[in-house]
Amino acid sequence: MTTWIRYQYQGKTGFGTLAGDRIEAYEGNLFERPTATGQSLQRQQVNLLAPCQPGKMLGLWNNFHQRAAKEGLTRPEHPLYFIKVNSCFNAAEQPIRQPSSYSGPVVFEGELGIVIGKTCHDISPEQSDDYIFGYTCVNDVTARGILKADPSFPQWTRAKGFDTFGVFGPAIVTDIEPDDLVVTTMVDGQQKQHYPVRDMFFRPREIVSELSQDMTLNPGDLIACGTSIGVEPMTAGCNVQVAIEGVGVLSNSFVAA
Repeated sequence: MTTWIRYQYQGKTGFGTLAGDRIEAYEGNLFERPTATGQSLQRQQVNLLAPCQPGKMLGLWNNFHQRAAKEGLTRPEHPLYFIKVNSCFNAAEQPIRQPSSYSGPVVFEGELGIVIGKTCHDISPEQSDDYIFGYTCVNDVTARGILKADPSFPQWTRAKGFDTFGVFGPAIVTDIEPDDLVVTTMVDGQQKQHYPVRDMFFRPREIVSELSQDMTLNPGDLIACGTSIGVEPMTAGCNVQVAIEGVGVLSNSFVAA
């Protein structure tokens, strides 16, 4: 298992591996045999950035048995998903901001994220591990009041694409078994979500396979696996933590307009 982070240090962007409080710096391309520089840093010396720069983020909806049962939904034949624009990406420890154009509820959604490591198209679930770089924590923030405000057109892109709404990190962790993971979301220290990946209709390897049959997935692309029950609106000043043991803790505060 290796933990990769991306950071800013002395005005420059870098990336490397994190073990405890120690960062070993690398150079080159994270997804194409990066090379160690020999430089070693302390975690407190750097400012964390989002751990990669995805070209696109795909987010699943209705992917959990428990949530479907509660909301009267059924298993979809194919993963249901939307796209979050790359201008919305946000790093750990950075504020999530209420949009100035919208005053309604903004909800957290704690999720497991899959980071693609190699270009893939039309692959099988058994091949997916060869194309998955690693896993990260995601908060798929949503302006819930916008989503169904117009009965003629569900507004997935607008509701989920505001600046700061695509939160992920703080790291990408490689070589872990995703099906054994559990996602927990805490708000101001109070547990709001706690659910196993095994409750998914489509688990990570199958998600990558199914989506690759629809479109080409490129290195750095991020797939958010969907969320279960417990989603709630955030209040001004609250702190939201998405924790996945073995992957990390994604912590952000919500700032109202």
